[in-house]
Amino acid sequence: MRERGCSLKVLPAAASFEDILAVDPDGLFLSNGPGDPAPVDYAVDTIRKLMELETLPLFGICLGHQLMGRALGARTYKLKFGHHGANHPVRDEATGRIYITSQNHGFCVDGDSLDRRKVATTHVNLYDGTLEGIAHRSLPFFSVQFHPEAGPGPHDGRYLFDRFIALVNRQRLRGSTHA
Repeated sequence: MRERGCSLKVLPAAASFEDILAVDPDGLFLSNGPGDPAPVDYAVDTIRKLMELETLPLFGICLGHQLMGRALGARTYKLKFGHHGANHPVRDEATGRIYITSQNHGFCVDGDSLDRRKVATTHVNLYDGTLEGIAHRSLPFFSVQFHPEAGPGPHDGRYLFDRFIALVNRQRLRGSTHA
């Protein structure tokens, strides 16, 4: 994001709703992290409160994707073998284009548990058909299970950062406030 001219502030995973709003963000990036998303209710609750604002763009990757999925009402589950490595083919459902992605996770968002009236599948893993990306249909939230910053393609996932910056700029033009 710095390559795209963003000024970044890093907050701890346990940052509260109030802590996040205090830095007056134009957007929020939910990063990767270790382990099972099920016990991280404090982050899910915070993300849900941020989503209720309906104006703050959110972009999640890996654990951030799983937490966003949970905040949108989905369940997560442990994969039998997990996804590890820099060679996982993922299809972008909007374009049909296949990207080679880097992955390192053992849990997945259960696509069947999402409210499809509100949330669309954006990416699918071509190895096992699991959910790799979601986007809210009307609000500025999206996430992917893989690591677009790793770029094993070498730049396959970088368009997602451009998409996020476009959402941030669109919200800025609307004059959205988060407080």
